[in-house]
Amino acid sequence: MKQDLQPLSIIYNQKSGFHATQQEDVYESLMTLWTQYHFEIQVFKLNQHIDFDEMMRKVLARHQYAHLRGVVVAAGGDGTLNAVAKKLLHTDIPMGIIPLGTFNYVARALDIPIDVVQAAELIAIGQPRDVHVAMINDQIYLNNASLGLYPLFIKKRELYNHYLGRFPLHAYTSALDVLLREHKSLKLAVTVDGQKYPVATPLIFFGNNQLQLSDMKLRIAECAAKGKLAGVVVVKSDRLSLLKMLWRLIQGKIDQKRDVYSFCAEEIRVDCKKSKLTVAVDGELVQMQPPLKFSVQKSALKVMVPNVVTPV
Repeated sequence: MKQDLQPLSIIYNQKSGFHATQQEDVYESLMTLWTQYHFEIQVFKLNQHIDFDEMMRKVLARHQYAHLRGVVVAAGGDGTLNAVAKKLLHTDIPMGIIPLGTFNYVARALDIPIDVVQAAELIAIGQPRDVHVAMINDQIYLNNASLGLYPLFIKKRELYNHYLGRFPLHAYTSALDVLLREHKSLKLAVTVDGQKYPVATPLIFFGNNQLQLSDMKLRIAECAAKGKLAGVVVVKSDRLSLLKMLWRLIQGKIDQKRDVYSFCAEEIRVDCKKSKLTVAVDGELVQMQPPLKFSVQKSALKVMVPNVVTPV
């Protein structure tokens, strides 16, 4: 590697269509732009045949020298960002973001442009900022983690996306579809900063992104901004109540519902008699064994941003 070139490793999810034929001009524009800013670029493609851990070892090896940290770029949705961020925790290597997801909450919260070329230029000229990262056992989440109906929403949403294309509206139509078919409650014991509460809930949600929580009109958005755990639990499980909750969510009034409780904490533990729980983590479904232990790693990840922003 030439002395005056900083390494730039771009990791992109092939499912995002980033390198599809119709995107070829954009792809070449990014390569040209980063070359002009004196980066030495190497591209790593994510697909089902790739050993991700081995790939990331190769990526990190390019950025091991203090004077040649460069940038590791994650191009994709929040699931891709999550996987790359986990490998960069507690390192001095900054992560760049090319947002290619449906909602792109992580990028939006950090004032990263949704336009691909503008996001690429930001990676070249921006500055690294420390951000908070939430943990559930050994798994990180940048946006949210949830149990109950929400993982079912995701399964249905991906089915809609597969057959009808990716549209934000599918987040609501898939939720409505699930609510009409499924409304079982989970029996949990939730310990919030040492205080234990028995809970029967169809949905429990933990957020780490103040922008997403603000979009949902949740008062705990500021909690996530301060590096604390933000939680929401729904206590009604009958179909009519859940349908009303969905309608209020669409209207942005969920936090005003009497059957929805939000809380803020330093540590949360979730116990359940089930041997496995399906957890939605940044849009990806993960099977986890309880107890689930939630915490926040403060200022654990460096991300390239345009200006000083509130940590997430």
